[in-house]
Amino acid sequence: MTVLRRNPSLAWRDEPGARERILAALERSEDVADEGWVILVHAGRMHQLNLLAGEIWLLADGTRDAAAIAAELAGRYDAPADEIRKDVEAFVAECLSRGWLVAEDA
Repeated sequence: MTVLRRNPSLAWRDEPGARERILAALERSEDVADEGWVILVHAGRMHQLNLLAGEIWLLADGTRDAAAIAAELAGRYDAPADEIRKDVEAFVAECLSRGWLVAEDA
């Protein structure tokens, strides 16, 4: 199994209060696509991750592969597993190409 972990050389922080505000807005059916709660600093630039990307980021702790992350999120958000899996795979691929995530054999 290949597990995913955050690149330890990146500076980042999460803002749980912002996450809670985003979840509340979702409950009210508001558009939160551009709302972020995890901030990464890479190559002198700040990147704000939206709700799903932030969740994936936090779950990429070196104990799970992409499939396990997708399964966790599908259950957490009662969402279609195939849809979540595609989103996770796309975000993970982007993060790997940017060097934000590292894939390691478990």
